[in-house]
Amino acid sequence: MGLRRLTRLTNAYSKSFKHHCAALMIWFAFYNPRRVHRTLRVTPAMAAGVAYHVSSARELLEAA
Repeated sequence: MGLRRLTRLTNAYSKSFKHHCAALMIWFAFYNPRRVHRTLRVTPAMAAGVAYHVSSARELLEAA
């Protein structure tokens, strides 16, 4: 439920495949390295052993 572009009954529904892919890329770029889970108490990237700290927006932009 974090990404409303996946449901059709909202205004945020992606009508084109290109916009849908872009929205998914932005969501995953935020979700995996930045969002701390309430149950895990770490980010998904940290839980998988890919990252060792919560990434900042600046770090993500520099990596892109």
